[in-house]
Amino acid sequence: MAREKAGRQANGRSTIYEGNDGYWHGRVTVGVRPDGHPDRRHVMSRHKSVVAEKVRDLEQSRNTGSLLKPGEKWTVEEWLTHWLENIAAPFVKVNTLAGYRVAVNHHLIPGVGNHKLTELRPEHLEKLYQDMLLKRTKGGTLTKPATAHQVHRTVRTALNEAVRRGYLAKNPATLARTQRIDSDEVEPYNVDEIQRLFRTATQTRNGARWAIALALGLRQGEALGLKWSDVDFRTQTLAIRRGRLRPQYEHGCAGKCDRKYAGYCPQRVQTRPETDTTKSRAGRRYVGLPDSLSDLLKEHRAKQNQERLQAGQIWEDGDWLFATPTGAPLNPRTDWGQWKRLLKDAGIRDGRLHDARHTAATVLLLLGVSEQTMMGLMGWSNPAMAQRYAHMADPIRRDIATRVGGLLWGDQARASAK
Repeated sequence: MAREKAGRQANGRSTIYEGNDGYWHGRVTVGVRPDGHPDRRHVMSRHKSVVAEKVRDLEQSRNTGSLLKPGEKWTVEEWLTHWLENIAAPFVKVNTLAGYRVAVNHHLIPGVGNHKLTELRPEHLEKLYQDMLLKRTKGGTLTKPATAHQVHRTVRTALNEAVRRGYLAKNPATLARTQRIDSDEVEPYNVDEIQRLFRTATQTRNGARWAIALALGLRQGEALGLKWSDVDFRTQTLAIRRGRLRPQYEHGCAGKCDRKYAGYCPQRVQTRPETDTTKSRAGRRYVGLPDSLSDLLKEHRAKQNQERLQAGQIWEDGDWLFATPTGAPLNPRTDWGQWKRLLKDAGIRDGRLHDARHTAATVLLLLGVSEQTMMGLMGWSNPAMAQRYAHMADPIRRDIATRVGGLLWGDQARASAK
């Protein structure tokens, strides 16, 4: 039987021909490979009609953009690893990347990594989230729903990129459901508690640190990332430009020190920079210093200068506003422990360090500061954050009740409210 030879086609045109092997072959140009050469796909069958149908399918997939790219029939593990190291790592902030790594390496790859990327379903992710909530952490507590939400946000972001690049037609993570988070209602510290904390803080090193937290509402990283060059005593303003990062280390002893954690290695090597830019563009801001806080910072600077003289040659001159007795930047873990001791010494109920930020936002609400101004002072980019941080304190409730009573019942209500 005479063979049908494949004639030379114009660039990009598909070809169908019968080969000497007895099979019909089809070749379709669907794009360009990463190395710049044409991406020409090959299909074959003993029947010409089958090859013709496969060629039409390839052409349709090419034209609609739903075709998988060459050599990249990813598993979920392969895609997540590629996305993490080559797409996310060069562009996202250090803390964001650290969160991605935990979600990918500790949860997603062990849980759904063996699935083919194109065969991942919402149910696979939902099962992973449910299994996570049944596991206990190293501390013995059950995994919190917030952790599952973090994993969900990470995989949704990674798969959105796969869709954008044509490796997936749809993102299954957008359909997967996570358990609802019942957020605990934060009870901000009242004015009396704040003043007690201020009085106690004056007896400690870096006591101005807590005045800044409670009065200005800076995030922990923002406060620990402050330098003296950020303080302008003439205008009484404070510039927030950076955030302190949690230190991260590697062993510098080639494993000879027998220490499990690199942070305890005598020759440890720090692998993470001291600071990074603020959490968002809105986080880069200027805030005014109350007179009392400005005076407190001047006293703090005088005490730090004394420590500098005592430390002599071992002083690390990093210009840090809040430093160790030798001038080094404060470790966020140490800072957290000092906050807990401050609460105990002041006889104040226990609370998170971040509750100081909630307290500052509530003070602004008490003062009647507008939402737009509050966003600028707190470094928020989303108006919804005001609802999350500024809490309805008792004085606000009483003020609203008095106003409503005055409007509806007049003088009688005002007299009874006094």
